[in-house]
Amino acid sequence: MSAGAAGPPLRIRGLSVSYATDHGRIEAVRDIDLEVVAGEFLGIVGESGSGKTQLLLSILGLSAPRAELRGSIRYREQELLQLGTAALNQVRGNRISMVFQDPMTALNPYLRVGRQISEVLRVHRGAGARAAEQRAVEMLQSVHMPEAAQRMRQYPHELSGGMRQRVMIAMALIAEPEILLADEPSTALDVTVQAQILSLFQELRARTGTAIVLVTHDLGVIAEVADRVLVMYAGRIMEQAPVHQLFANPRHPYTEALQQSIPRIDAPRPARLPSIAGAPPNPASLPAGCAFAPRCIYRMPICDTVTPPLIETGPGHWKACHHDGALGKLRGEAA
Repeated sequence: MSAGAAGPPLRIRGLSVSYATDHGRIEAVRDIDLEVVAGEFLGIVGESGSGKTQLLLSILGLSAPRAELRGSIRYREQELLQLGTAALNQVRGNRISMVFQDPMTALNPYLRVGRQISEVLRVHRGAGARAAEQRAVEMLQSVHMPEAAQRMRQYPHELSGGMRQRVMIAMALIAEPEILLADEPSTALDVTVQAQILSLFQELRARTGTAIVLVTHDLGVIAEVADRVLVMYAGRIMEQAPVHQLFANPRHPYTEALQQSIPRIDAPRPARLPSIAGAPPNPASLPAGCAFAPRCIYRMPICDTVTPPLIETGPGHWKACHHDGALGKLRGEAA
């Protein structure tokens, strides 16, 4: 988990997020260690319920009121888990921003787009109304919003899904944050608009130096845009590595299974698209050992009783798995 000379702006240590429910305590995030390096594009992948969104929400103090958080989340020298609301508000939307999955529910339907964007500058920078509005127009133009000045006067319901997502990105970036968290920002959009949004993220990172943490279930997207990848399952990190290493040499059975589930146009058409047998475990009753063991084709007796630690198996390449041999069963290779 390397860092730059000045150190990574965001450090997470031993983070766990749990909820008390009528069906028992749900472990949404379990013992996460993570660093976000300045200017990097970090991808986080995993099935629904793997804890990806809960991880992002915990960084900004947006977990549900009943959530219990343990561990440490440090932005620069600040421990975010110990900040009061006023101090935390100086970080979120200012130094760390977030683009939510559904812009229609994240945007205020009663306020014009221009006011929602410019308000960020007025709150965090003390900008006057006119200066903030002018900067908001410029920000909309920078995210390639057509007729930006006209859109400022419109309400969210008057915009298309792609336009609303551009508004969310403009809001998130107008205060020039050091870190941008993006939770499935293109899931509800058509393929063409998805490509435009991802291209926009790459362009903005190159221009502003903002580090981007992108949560998605789409490994194809990660392969295209990320520098480093973190694979989550049942609230834990299963594997993390530079993107090219992860795709060329996955070292966790879950990562291998995810890759084999991706349709490929350059491969012979299979009789049936491969899938991962079984289903993710109930977070209220997780297995004693490795949570992926019941679905794993490399399963050993130790997997049922001992949770594998996250260990570094090569420069920057980490995995949480007891299996030390080569993978390849799913690819038809000798394991």
